[in-house]
Amino acid sequence: MKDTLPRMILRQCERFSGRTVMRRKQAGRYQDISWTQLAGKIKIYGRALLSLGLKPGQHAAIMSPNRPEWAWADLGIMAAGGCSVPVYHTEEIKTIIHILNDSQSRFLFAHSASFVTELLENIEQLPKLERVILLEGQLNHSRVIALDDFLCLADKVKPEKLEKILAAGKREEIATLVYTSGTTGTPKGAILTHDNILSNVEACCHLIQISDADQCLSFLPLSHIFERMAGYYLMLHQGVTIAYAESIDTVPANLAEINPTIVVSVPRLYEKMYNRVLERVSSGPWLKKQLFFLALKAGKAQVACQQQGKTPKLGLKISMAIFSMLVFSKLRERLGGRLRFFISGGAPLVQEIAEFFLAAGIPIYEGYGLTETAPVIAVNYPGHHRLGTVGPPLPNLEIKVAEDGELLVRGPSVSQGYWKLPEQTAEVFSDGWFHTGDIARIDADGYLIITDRKKDIIVTAGGKNVAPQEIENNLRTDRYISSVMVHGDRRPYLTALVVPDFEALASYAAFKKIDFLDQCDLVNHPRILGLIRRRIDRMQQDRPNYKKIRRFTLLSRDFIGSQGEVTPTLKLRRKTINQRFAALIENIYLPADEGIHDTSFCIIDKEPPAQKTGSPE
Repeated sequence: MKDTLPRMILRQCERFSGRTVMRRKQAGRYQDISWTQLAGKIKIYGRALLSLGLKPGQHAAIMSPNRPEWAWADLGIMAAGGCSVPVYHTEEIKTIIHILNDSQSRFLFAHSASFVTELLENIEQLPKLERVILLEGQLNHSRVIALDDFLCLADKVKPEKLEKILAAGKREEIATLVYTSGTTGTPKGAILTHDNILSNVEACCHLIQISDADQCLSFLPLSHIFERMAGYYLMLHQGVTIAYAESIDTVPANLAEINPTIVVSVPRLYEKMYNRVLERVSSGPWLKKQLFFLALKAGKAQVACQQQGKTPKLGLKISMAIFSMLVFSKLRERLGGRLRFFISGGAPLVQEIAEFFLAAGIPIYEGYGLTETAPVIAVNYPGHHRLGTVGPPLPNLEIKVAEDGELLVRGPSVSQGYWKLPEQTAEVFSDGWFHTGDIARIDADGYLIITDRKKDIIVTAGGKNVAPQEIENNLRTDRYISSVMVHGDRRPYLTALVVPDFEALASYAAFKKIDFLDQCDLVNHPRILGLIRRRIDRMQQDRPNYKKIRRFTLLSRDFIGSQGEVTPTLKLRRKTINQRFAALIENIYLPADEGIHDTSFCIIDKEPPAQKTGSPE
C-alpha cells in the first residue's frame, strides 16, 4: 500500500517508539515529546475532528506560530481524511477571511484568543466556519471551543473508525491547500496531494543524508511549504528530532541551547548572521580584525579550489587548520557547535555569504522551488555543490527553459492547479508543464541558475532589461543595509528605496559622534546619507551604468508585513510598495540642480527606538 503523509509518519512512530521526536521550551527549558506521544496526538486530534463532523475531503485550517500542536492538528486533519489549510497568523484580517472562505474550511485551529478576537468580530463574513479550536486559553463564544474540550470529543469516536479512514486514504488525494504569498495579487490555493509532497520528500532525502541522529531547529513559518516540507515532513520521514524555537527573535539563543545539526532557513537569516559577524569584527581590536580577514582570505582561497575540483596546496591546508581553530571555531560555537550544514530556500542566496559560511566549514545547500512544486525543483547537495547556482534538478523532475527564458518544470511533485481557479490554472499549467514565472538558465553541467522573476524584470526607458533581485541581494550584504527595493521600469535610470540596518547605523553614529533623537533624525542626517551613498557606489563600481543605482531614498523603518509590504517569508510585495510610496518614488525622479539627489523619508508608524553603541565604518 502506498503511503499517505499520516500513514508514513505513524509508521515512523512505531519504528522509533519511545525516542524523542519533538522538543519545545516550557518553564525555561526544553522538554521532550516522544514518537509514541506523537502517534497518540495524531489519533486523538483525528477522532475529535470526526466527532465534530469532519468528513473525508473536507477542509480545516490552522493559524498558529510553529509549535507541536501545529503538526498534531495538521496530521490529525489528514488522518481523518481531511485537507489541511495553513494560514499565516500574521496576515491581514481580509486575507485570512479570504483564505477561510475560499477554502471552505469548516474548522480552524488558532493559537490563542488574541489571534482570533478580530476574526470573531467579522464572524458574519465566515458562514462556512463552524468552530474555532483554541490551542491555548479560553474564549466565551458560541463558535469557539477550548483545546481540552475539543480533545475530550475524541472519546465519542471509536478508534476503529479513524483506522478505517486512515487505511482508505489514497496517495493521489488532496493533502493540503497552500495559498501563495500574494506578491502579485490575491492569494491562490495551490492544490497539493500526498503524492506531490511525498515524491518531493523521497527525492530530496536521497540527495542530502539526514538520519535519526540529527536534530533541527524549526522557526520558519510552517504555513510556508518550504519549512513544511523540508523542516517538518522530510525531518519526520528521516527520524530527525525537531526542536521548536520560541520565536524568530530567540533563534540565536535557541541555537546555542539545542545544538542542532541542521538548520533550514531563508537567506535573510544568513545575511543577518554575516553582517553581525562583520559588525563584531569591525568594532573589535585591530589584531583580531586582521586575523579574521586573513582567515577569510584563506577560506575563500580554499573554497575556490574546492569549486574548481582542485586540491588545496599544503600551505593553504595548514593555514586553514590554524584559522579553523582560532577564528571559525567561534562562529561554529555560537551556532551550537554541532551544525553540519544549513539548507537555504525561499529567496536567492548571495554568493558572497555562501562563500563565507563554506570557508567557516558550514556549507549552505541552496535550493529552489515554488509552492506549486511542493516545493523543491533543484538543490545543491554534498558532492554536487556549486556556488551561484541552486543545484541540479531533482532526479524525478524534468526542466526546460522556454524561448523567453522562463523555466518550465514537470514531474510528480507538480500541483494539478489552483483551487476553484480554472482560468488561472490554465495560464501556468499546460501539457503537464508548470510555467514557474522565473527567468533561468542551465549551465553546461546541468546546474540551474535563477536570475529573477519574469514579472519583476525592469525594462528601462532605454530598453535595457534589469533583474532587480540581483542588485537588491548584493546591496543587502552591506552591514549598514537591511533591505532594498529597486525601481526603474520605463524610467531613465534606476533608483531605490533603502532601509538601513539601524543597529549598525546607530553604532556608526555613536563612533562618529553624530547626535540623533530617533530613527527619523538618523536617516535624515547628511553624513548618514553620505555613508550609504559611498557604500552603494563601492559595491556597484563594476556594474554597467544602466545597472547602477543613481539615486536613493533612505527610509526610517523596514518594510513590514502588517502594512502588506512584505510576505510572511519577507519577500517584497512590489506592487504594494510601489503604491504606498508612489509619491516618494516620483520625487526621487524630480530634476536635481546638480549631481546625485539622495534623500531620506520619515515614516510615522510603529518605529522602534534606535540604540546607540560604538563602531567605525
